[in-house]
Amino acid sequence: MTVSPLIWGITIVVILALLAFDYFFHIRKAHVPSLKEAAIWSSIYVGLAVLFGVLVLIFGGGQMGSEYFAGYITEKALSVDNLFVFLIIMASFRVPREDQQKVLLFGIVFSLIARTGFIFLGAALINSFAWVFYIFGLILLLTAGNLLKPGDHGDGQANNFIIRLAKKLFHTTDKYDGDKLFTMVNGKRALTPMLLVMVAIGGTDILFALDSIPAIFGLTQNVFIVFTATAFSLMGLRQLYFLIDGLLDRLIYLSYGLAAILAFIGVKLILHALHENNLPFINDGEHVNVIEITTGLSLSVIIGVLVVTVVLSLISPAGKAQTAINNARRHAVDYLDLDYTADANERERIYRALTAEEAQIVQMPLKYRNKAKDVDKIREQVTEAHRQHEEFLNRQGS
Repeated sequence: MTVSPLIWGITIVVILALLAFDYFFHIRKAHVPSLKEAAIWSSIYVGLAVLFGVLVLIFGGGQMGSEYFAGYITEKALSVDNLFVFLIIMASFRVPREDQQKVLLFGIVFSLIARTGFIFLGAALINSFAWVFYIFGLILLLTAGNLLKPGDHGDGQANNFIIRLAKKLFHTTDKYDGDKLFTMVNGKRALTPMLLVMVAIGGTDILFALDSIPAIFGLTQNVFIVFTATAFSLMGLRQLYFLIDGLLDRLIYLSYGLAAILAFIGVKLILHALHENNLPFINDGEHVNVIEITTGLSLSVIIGVLVVTVVLSLISPAGKAQTAINNARRHAVDYLDLDYTADANERERIYRALTAEEAQIVQMPLKYRNKAKDVDKIREQVTEAHRQHEEFLNRQGS
């Protein structure tokens, strides 16, 4: 189905309006969103995405609607996985909690711009060269393999080439000045860590696009559906970050689920490439009669894999232990970091969370507790957080 320029224009205006609303009504004033605020707005953005899908289903037909929902769910799952890396980047740059919303919104906007460019480039390549499906399929299979490799999620992403280059070429400072991108240090204009962390997230967004765009082109070649499913999957990602912060560590099997989904779509793309084949060294340039995977089957597999992955992660004793230990480590580090936040209520919230997680860890079997990396270091950090909190209470009492 061909989408008219009017529909394209209305859709783009709506997406830009949502981004502008997010900035002027939520981001402009630095604050830490409450769990209730994050839950409400996450629900609203998911609701808008579903409503848009229903409209596509009504006016575009069942095939187009199914392609949109398959693409949206896949891109949303990949976006949640990207939040792991955002956590690592913001932790490594020690971004104040109340300023993290602005960094996330920048990441969403930059990601939308980068992915839009990749979408139209991908569409142009597909229209001109059917063999591009082979490349997209191989990219997804390689990405699926990388997700199965052992190791911490996204380690080293923050210290990328762009950051190292910026520090060499420009005058930078390690101190934040509110949410300013530039500040004055010894009479000289300097880049703040706020600008550098935005550059880091922008750089990783480009890498994410290299995975996500081939994935959705494996489900549909309709550029309007590819663009809208991608855009709506990014909407509300900021609120989702604060809503599931802490739950992310719990989803210990998410990488396996995403690997299965990407491998499935990769195989689907290669089968489609064989069906459309015009490469002379494959079947003498003739189409290959192979099974084509339908959109309905794709949607069922994607939803099924994600449901199984999330349920297994949530009921797993190892997942519960890892969540509590990782959260205790993060909250201890945040409490000890005086630059983390200037909000006294936020610091008190962190300490309460830390003590609750300790109580939860104590009740766990030793085999799960001892599996944590750097367990001795974590214990030292927690002990130091308690000591500093005691000192704070003593100062308050005297």
